[in-house]
Amino acid sequence: REWIAHAWLNIVRKSLGLPTHDLGFEDSPAISRTTVSSPAVIKPLAKLNEERRYFDQIKPFNFLLTCHVKGLGHPVGTDPECFHLIAPYDNNPTRWLKLDWINQYTDQTYRITTAGYHGSRNTTRVKTIGEVLSEYEFHPEAKCADLDGKTCGKQTTGLLQRRHIRVGQIKYIGKESNSLEEVETGLIHSEQNVYVEYPDPRRDEWQTKTRPALKGIRLKLLVKECKAKLSRRALIDLRAGRSKPRRKNQEMLAVIVTKLAKKMHDPERKR
Repeated sequence: REWIAHAWLNIVRKSLGLPTHDLGFEDSPAISRTTVSSPAVIKPLAKLNEERRYFDQIKPFNFLLTCHVKGLGHPVGTDPECFHLIAPYDNNPTRWLKLDWINQYTDQTYRITTAGYHGSRNTTRVKTIGEVLSEYEFHPEAKCADLDGKTCGKQTTGLLQRRHIRVGQIKYIGKESNSLEEVETGLIHSEQNVYVEYPDPRRDEWQTKTRPALKGIRLKLLVKECKAKLSRRALIDLRAGRSKPRRKNQEMLAVIVTKLAKKMHDPERKR
């Protein structure tokens, strides 16, 4: 595992304008190891298991291989949101490009390649280790701020500091968040699909955040921003708490509140 230290050293040397040293396997496909952790993962392997003796079959909690598709690398005609390749575990990197990879969602098989810029009908363009390292080198650090206290971007350099946060709302989620590991490995493409929220009426965002903010905005300005989607009378009732808007209007009003709050705190506007 010394290559991890060498990769970090290359990042530091590059930032200082010093020469870097090749790792020797930057062009290899970036392959990860994952676990058969649910029926949805093992289902596409049923056909493959039929051809094997029980001893050689892939069973629950066995290891699998998974790859990371490059942008525009999906095969022609596939849905990126319903496409994820897995393969039986093989620790020999020289065989990874020769394996038949199975789409977890459709059971179809594909080959993978690290050549070119996009996939073809039966081939998927996957990321190389070098590409993954380059993305990591320039990924933004969401937990930190720069010297001026602004949120870090992809090109932020220098000594970082912790961001100051303000609690906007508290939401309860269940143990389904354990599936976030599957989001990280790519088995699930959106973390929103694994969150189950349990709303607390006492901490409803409309009551605790949006409505109090609306009361601090001039009514004339609110009517203008709503663009006839909500009448003046309706806005008066909403601000007074005599009625509650539908979800769509709640979202619209939340956007308006955020927009007007930014204008009020914009230093250029104050000048």
